[in-house]
Amino acid sequence: LHGFDQNRIWLALVQLACELLAWMQMLAFTAIPARRWEPKRLRLRLLSIAGRVVRHARRVRLRLAVTAPDVEVLVAGLNRLAALPAPA
Repeated sequence: LHGFDQNRIWLALVQLACELLAWMQMLAFTAIPARRWEPKRLRLRLLSIAGRVVRHARRVRLRLAVTAPDVEVLVAGLNRLAALPAPA
């Protein structure tokens, strides 16, 4: 990006991504060591797990690769995030 305003937008997007990652770690991984992982380790272990969004019986599902080493950690975190109440 060449202009100052464009760089400011890029910086805001990066800050938002960092905040979302930090909140995800705090809310989804309460009793798991993944709560203290650095962003690079999270990306390499959890965010790179192969998955496919499929539709079956009028429902949208996420199918994850069962051979991934940390798929249980990701599933537990996703279930915990899904169980959180909606903000008011």
